[in-house]
Amino acid sequence: MADKLEALFHLQTQLNDYVFEKKDIRDREGKVLSTKTLFEQGKNEAPKGPNTETNLWLANYLKALNDESRELGDELLWKWWSKDTLDMQNIRVEIVDQLHFWLSLAITAGMDADSVFDIYLQKNQVNLNRQNNEYSKTNKNEIENKNIHSRL
Repeated sequence: MADKLEALFHLQTQLNDYVFEKKDIRDREGKVLSTKTLFEQGKNEAPKGPNTETNLWLANYLKALNDESRELGDELLWKWWSKDTLDMQNIRVEIVDQLHFWLSLAITAGMDADSVFDIYLQKNQVNLNRQNNEYSKTNKNEIENKNIHSRL
């Protein structure tokens, strides 16, 4: 069986390309937008300003992810006096909806399954180190994050 994370990236690429084609969403050159184009632009280390397709699509996908997060939040119960129950099936679906847009964000940022895994391992170590060093606002150090790079 193929790597599951790679399979998710592949499926999300297919879905995004299908939507771009079906909705006739075009890039700045007038061609139907493609996930590959967004991926390559995101991977390119050249400076990206507010009017780039990379910025536009990161903003679009983040807005969609935030909306899916709101929908998940709407499923959660906050009235401690209520007799309502959680709809776990819908909660799971909302979480997967978030994953769709999370994957699109990663692709648009020029990330694939390998780079996500690589960066995750590095950031996980930073988080463990922070916990071991009594992490707080007073000793927060963003340099640790800036030193995380994909080695691929």
